[in-house]
Amino acid sequence: MALEIRQSLKLSQQLVITPQLQQAIKLLQLTRIELQALVQHELVENPILEEQAEDTIEKEEEVSETEPLNLLHDQHDKEQKVEEVGNKDGDMKEPTNFDWENYLGTYNAAETHVGGGNATDLSDELPSYENNAPTHATLHEHLLWQLHMSSLSPNEMKIAEELIGNINEDGYLISNLEELAQKTETDIEFIQDVLESLQEFDPAGVASRDLKECLSIQIRPFVKDRELLQKLVEHHLTNLELKKYPPILRDLNISTEKLKELAHVISTLEPKPGRPFGGENPNYIVPDVFVRKVGSDYVVMLNDDGLPKLQISNFYRNALFKKEMPSNTKEYIQDKLRSAMWLIRSIHQRQRTLYKVTSSIVKFQKGFLEDGIAFLKPMILRDVADDIQMHESTVSRVTTNKYVQTPRGLFELKFFFNTKLPSSSVDGTTSETVKNEIRKMISAEDVKNPLSDQAIAEILTKSQIQVARRTVAKYRETMGILPSSRRRQLL
Repeated sequence: MALEIRQSLKLSQQLVITPQLQQAIKLLQLTRIELQALVQHELVENPILEEQAEDTIEKEEEVSETEPLNLLHDQHDKEQKVEEVGNKDGDMKEPTNFDWENYLGTYNAAETHVGGGNATDLSDELPSYENNAPTHATLHEHLLWQLHMSSLSPNEMKIAEELIGNINEDGYLISNLEELAQKTETDIEFIQDVLESLQEFDPAGVASRDLKECLSIQIRPFVKDRELLQKLVEHHLTNLELKKYPPILRDLNISTEKLKELAHVISTLEPKPGRPFGGENPNYIVPDVFVRKVGSDYVVMLNDDGLPKLQISNFYRNALFKKEMPSNTKEYIQDKLRSAMWLIRSIHQRQRTLYKVTSSIVKFQKGFLEDGIAFLKPMILRDVADDIQMHESTVSRVTTNKYVQTPRGLFELKFFFNTKLPSSSVDGTTSETVKNEIRKMISAEDVKNPLSDQAIAEILTKSQIQVARRTVAKYRETMGILPSSRRRQLL
């Protein structure tokens, strides 16, 4: 059989993820803050995009908030007509964003003038509004500030600065004094004296080398019971942690009430002195969706506050109709126009999908919204996907890092997806329901004889909720609840 080269046509279908489609998928899983940052970046990079004028936004806000889907469809249709036909009218007004920074400067200058002082414009001398935000000192900065306010000699300050540089975020000294003495070519007794001076600084217990030394420094003000407290710290910290009180009572020869008093003092001490200065600033959650009860129904409303309303610039749109425009310039504008229109459509699609998913969740979980966590129904991604005729991956993306404000509180959308426990004989029993039952039982238990994980599992079994002991332990640890041996309190 002879071999030959031949050309042929073949028709086939192939799924290709275009860059525009990738952008639309990416927008689905972006958080609210990330979406705002992306929009601001596009406003800077794409000259075709601009924010809507305030008068246009006010007209949109007059429409009922209970019909966000209609608003989104109308806006989408409006953008399609603009793209197809074009607008040959004059340019729209530029958005009149309020300049708070200039307002603050003008207000301060006017206040000075009214008070009889110098009426000179102080706006150039005042720091910007963003720079007025409060800052928190770190542990090292706090210690160095105290060091420079102390009466230590220059040599002692030099050693103290070296010691402060070797204190970790928890407030403990992590360097060895012998190594530090060799590094600074200083006598170790001199370093020890400087360390003792440093341990007098705030917070109490800072610059300690271990937990016992840290607690020993903090019990110095308790003159009356210092000796007993010192023995507790030196010999019985483990017994206190495990609630083993008989060995402590025998060793210290004290009553149970006295031990209870001493244990309370120990519990008020800070094992990590640097804790108040560590960590990051708290991150506040802004809900993406609001669910409010109107009559007997629940209404879903998207939170568009802070998200710029985008539109196509009339100036560049009208420029496309000018015959004298160079071809490369027109091609550039058309490319940016397509990119801008796709971004606007993708954002609208994201908001529509978020609205549909939240509405479906509200429909499934109406019992939870009415009566609480005990009525949270088992639900998976497939349930919502089938309800709104979308793929499970789309539902997963749109519920990631999205939060909803409900009459029951603020929840992540992922919270509402729980599978039914296979071993439970009660319909609608989810993991969150079991956690709530465990939390209620522990909150009502006898503190002198707390419930063990096995006892909780047996109580749940009597309620027709089949849960193993290790499952109870896992749920308890997830909720941050200590085991029964550490929840037991003194008689």
